[in-house]
Amino acid sequence: MTPFIGIIIISTLIIYIWKRKDNNSWKKPTKPFSNEWKIILTENVTFYNALTKTEQTKFEYQIQEFLLNCRITGIKTTVNLTDKLLVASSAIIPVFGFDNWKYSNINEVLIYPNSFNKDFKLEGENRSILGMVGTGYMDGIMILSKQALHHGFKNESDKKNTAIHEFVHLIDKTGGTIDGIPSVLMEKQYAIPWIDLINKKIDEIYDGKSDINPYGGTNRAEFFSVISEYFFERPKLLERKHPELYLLLEKIFKQDMAARNLNKKAVKIERNSPCPCNSGKKFKKCCGATHYN
Repeated sequence: MTPFIGIIIISTLIIYIWKRKDNNSWKKPTKPFSNEWKIILTENVTFYNALTKTEQTKFEYQIQEFLLNCRITGIKTTVNLTDKLLVASSAIIPVFGFDNWKYSNINEVLIYPNSFNKDFKLEGENRSILGMVGTGYMDGIMILSKQALHHGFKNESDKKNTAIHEFVHLIDKTGGTIDGIPSVLMEKQYAIPWIDLINKKIDEIYDGKSDINPYGGTNRAEFFSVISEYFFERPKLLERKHPELYLLLEKIFKQDMAARNLNKKAVKIERNSPCPCNSGKKFKKCCGATHYN
């Protein structure tokens, strides 16, 4: 072995060890989930509102855990607490059915103000990208458009959520490659039926006989992310129009989304609203007292 090759191997190992999140480096929440955070989730995240109180506590813990282990950085834009909680919610929603899930393949999410191009530029032509999971020297990094991040939680009927789309890619990547076959989530007996169904549904997209976002026809990986957006945004509609697809997604994500009351929309908490901490008091007399006194 030449000294040059030896240096390359050692450097590669150092980078791998530095980037890997093992049990010793993984941080866990030690503080209670703040009422301010609860209010932001209640006002912005329909999925959170559809959970039972026990499930909400679990979701809150997973939100904290994600934010302790992944940086959220603004690029030519400011990042506030709402932005961070929306990113974290997008990460947790697809893996909520799995206990002790760790996103070991991401260190940082970069928030761009709007769309960008393949060279990560915010100006110039071909700025059509709203989200991206990094590869190569960008491995461990995700880029999200701030505008698209917020739109994904405001529009609950378009079957689209860019941030969830990208985190599903990241889950897919955990299996080794982004190929639309989430081996880390999927039990082996479902793999072949899943591939066959994907191929069938992509053909329907090309034939113009589908309500699935045409971008899902690009390849299996994009189909998996696109249909996952549909699953988490409009589950009852997906179950009605594509029952086989819904059933397999339910098994993959271990969540019966159609059973959730997603009609319980995110609400604006006003001074006389019931306090989200469930004290039975009005917001202005409880957690909102500091704002109104």
